[in-house]
Amino acid sequence: MNRELSLGASYLGANRYQFWVWAPFAEKVEVHMSHPQDRILALRSAGRGYHHEVFEGITPGTLYRYRLDGIQERPDPASRFQPHGVHGPSQVVDTRFPWDDHTWHGIPLEDYIIYELHVGLFTAEGTFEAVIPFLDELKDLGVTAIEVMPIAQFPGERNWGYDGAYPFAVQNSYGGPEGLKRLVNASHHRGLAVVLDVVYNHMGQEGNYLADFGHYFTDRYVTPCGPAINFDGPHSDDVRRFFIQNALYWITEFHMDALRIDAVHAIMDFSARPFLEEMASAVHQRAHELNRQAYLIAENALNDTRLVRSRERGGYALDAQWNDDFHHALHSLLTGEQTGYYQDFGESQHLVKAFREGFVYSGQYSKYRQRSCRASAVDT
Repeated sequence: MNRELSLGASYLGANRYQFWVWAPFAEKVEVHMSHPQDRILALRSAGRGYHHEVFEGITPGTLYRYRLDGIQERPDPASRFQPHGVHGPSQVVDTRFPWDDHTWHGIPLEDYIIYELHVGLFTAEGTFEAVIPFLDELKDLGVTAIEVMPIAQFPGERNWGYDGAYPFAVQNSYGGPEGLKRLVNASHHRGLAVVLDVVYNHMGQEGNYLADFGHYFTDRYVTPCGPAINFDGPHSDDVRRFFIQNALYWITEFHMDALRIDAVHAIMDFSARPFLEEMASAVHQRAHELNRQAYLIAENALNDTRLVRSRERGGYALDAQWNDDFHHALHSLLTGEQTGYYQDFGESQHLVKAFREGFVYSGQYSKYRQRSCRASAVDT
């Protein structure tokens, strides 16, 4: 994961940018820059489907697409900014930012009291910077961490965020990368940690051109959200690199304190060393290098304690996982709802067990799943 192989367009200073793209489906890759001037620059092959080059005289804000084999033009899979949306050109950015949170090292995970925040709906403006005036109020409520719902570039201006097509590109309508950095910096000044919701189990369909570049997806598995991501088949090393670099990008470039990983039970991966374990190792190593706390929190519907077990005990060594059992037990008890997964809940003993053990279902038969939930709630 060295800087030399940093995917996307990396700013090197003095109007110099380094481009790296994984495009094994193309023999020749060029960068077609369309603004402020129109020009086409060739990348060099680096083997295993990678293409790269360093160019000078490129000003921040320059728009570009990759041209594949002289025919097809596509935005950068690792684009840092999509100012004109998912179908528009990518934009090179100046990553410099006047961070002044240097004394911030994070807070212990057990002190996290998380407020889940949708940037597009939290304020009338729907931007990162518009959230900042409300941070003190959130802190007064007892919140110690804000969780920003997914902000990887998605179609349109307002969206739930789970159909992002560009994992590295901060949503343009929310304020782009600089707006997000301002929010994180201001949060740390107030002693608030920032969690970012990321989606690695699928990608949005509109504006998603990764399949034109390489083996990002596989037809060996079926998901309800579209093609499964190739985490364990041929060429999966390079797909893993893409997503692990994405996790490191948020921790390093944006000073994120934690990543909440969406629906890990939908990540289809039967490799000997699962992607989640490899990512956890990389993120924890980077946090150590930065002298900061950085946590990985998995959303998981299977009550699988392997996610948070140590590697020495056969686990993936993630730091925590979302526990929906408490929510479902409380919701069903208060409302009487018995549809869908709520049919497994509704008794006071369910809420008691959630308080005492965490999981309500830790081996019992689930009417909703029509099978036993076999993970042990106490083997953590």
